[in-house]
Amino acid sequence: MNDILPKSTRTWLDGKPYSVKDDASLAPLVKSIEDNNKAIDERLDGLKKGVDEVGLRQFEIEQRIVSMRGNPGTGRAETLGELAIKGRGEEIAAIGRSRGRLAIPVKATLTSLTTDAAGSVGDLAVADRPGFILPPRRKLRMRDLFAPGQTSAGALEWPKMTGRTNGAETQTEAATKGQSDMKFDLIQWPVRTIAHWMIASKQILDDAPALKSVIDSELTYGVKYVEDAQLLAGGGTGTDLTGVYTSASAYAAPFVPDGVLTFIDILLLAIAQVEDADYEADGIVLNPLDWRYIQSLKDDESRYLGGGPFTMEDLAKLWSMPVVTTKAMTQDKFLVGAFRAGAQIFDREECIVEISTEDSDNFRKNLVTLRAEERLAFVIKHADAFVKGDFGDAITG
Repeated sequence: MNDILPKSTRTWLDGKPYSVKDDASLAPLVKSIEDNNKAIDERLDGLKKGVDEVGLRQFEIEQRIVSMRGNPGTGRAETLGELAIKGRGEEIAAIGRSRGRLAIPVKATLTSLTTDAAGSVGDLAVADRPGFILPPRRKLRMRDLFAPGQTSAGALEWPKMTGRTNGAETQTEAATKGQSDMKFDLIQWPVRTIAHWMIASKQILDDAPALKSVIDSELTYGVKYVEDAQLLAGGGTGTDLTGVYTSASAYAAPFVPDGVLTFIDILLLAIAQVEDADYEADGIVLNPLDWRYIQSLKDDESRYLGGGPFTMEDLAKLWSMPVVTTKAMTQDKFLVGAFRAGAQIFDREECIVEISTEDSDNFRKNLVTLRAEERLAFVIKHADAFVKGDFGDAITG
């Protein structure tokens, strides 16, 4: 057996040795076996890595399930800190058991306090702000009483007849006819401006866009608030409009009714005074409290004089004409008149809100100026078409 070559030692996958002849013809077989062993080792390593990844993902899924039980709909795993704050110790312990022991040292109890003490975390809580709480607003109704108009000038000039003589009469044949005369004066009503402004930072308007609409609304309301008061009681001096109450005729009863006078009687007498001046009254202006007092009046059997609390009427009326209530009218006073015929509003510029950075040093300071402004003229054609008075004085008088 001289053809037998020396043997070299080899090992199987289980580590047991085996011997082969050192025959060159066997080298390819040996190489193939070694490559196969190496491929099997690499595959085993890959399987081990996959098992580790599956275990990690299983742990993440467990955390998500724990989170979604206490925080449904979020899809986010709660941290250990969040679980601790919510007092869910059993879930923390379950996580600890799945990964080994877990210890969370807490030195102070976390509370909603905002003091400087340990555990005071109230400043981290964010409050919900659903909107703004604004002061109440007065109902502005005076503009609705008057005829509307427009102008493109800075003032209105209106020739007004201030006197007339009517010479018309029945005539005798071939006799000289009567002569009539009239007189006109040129009356001017200037356009007045009502405006105000405020300053805000560009950042706050960008960061709180809802504030912009509040500012616009408040600026507009402020202009209309002054307009309402001016139309009723503007003094007519300086830059003020001449209000209809300011120019109205003083109350003077055209007759004396029987019995004890009430507020209702006084308003009827004021209507009669307007009609006696050849105008048709179409409105009454009262303070809201005076109107409620009138509604409370009862007869000798304690029955309401009006419709009572269950009336179905939507429009406040007295003596068949609308009653407009406004706090611009002082309590215990009244105004009756032919509003559509007696006065008219001419708008030059309706109320608008403008924004500009070109004001003082606004541009350098990142500020903006917001301005609300309107321009109008108020023409009182017939001052004697309105009657004003005081309930207390009228009753005692």
